[in-house]
Amino acid sequence: MTSIHHHIPDHLLLAFASGNLSHPLAAAVASHVSMCLECRAALEAHQAIGGELIEASPDTALSRDMKSSVLAQLDLPEAPVPEYRRSGIYPAPVMEALKGRQPRWKKLGAGVRQCILSHGVEGSVRLLHIPPGMAVPDHGHSGLEMTLVLQGSFSDETGHFGVGDIEIADDDLEHTPVADQGTPCICLAATEAPLRFNAFLPRLLQPIFRI
Repeated sequence: MTSIHHHIPDHLLLAFASGNLSHPLAAAVASHVSMCLECRAALEAHQAIGGELIEASPDTALSRDMKSSVLAQLDLPEAPVPEYRRSGIYPAPVMEALKGRQPRWKKLGAGVRQCILSHGVEGSVRLLHIPPGMAVPDHGHSGLEMTLVLQGSFSDETGHFGVGDIEIADDDLEHTPVADQGTPCICLAATEAPLRFNAFLPRLLQPIFRI
């Protein structure tokens, strides 16, 4: 998609390529890469370099027990892995998290809805459906937050984000994202830690909605 203007920083692509991103952030990166030719090419370059480094590294001798264990595992029948494809606005990594189904939305109030894809000690991944002109309450962060636009667009203090764009917010950023007029904004939001809301009511409801 040539209209994508906000991309994954190189250090996060490298962390993703080496398997060093938490599940929530990895889900957001994988989804963006599936939509963005530029970031996909950069990721493939990192993966190619990583492969060359592995090939160039010296061989390590395995103990007899470890070698037998590895060979036994190679002989095990491979369990079939479902293959998920893009469906409508939802890229393949999102469809994998949804197990091939459409989102089951739950109301948050004021027309905003969410569908939690995962939630745990590493953070959370969710879909957000925000009506045109509606603002997400002003908040800060206790870790990274990645927000990938799947439909519509939104704007905040840092700029404008359309389909395929991803915003990377850290603990230095406090912002109030507002869905632009027109099509409802649907985003994939991945967070490492709960958001820091400034208003009392969002803080009160935060444990209930697991935001």
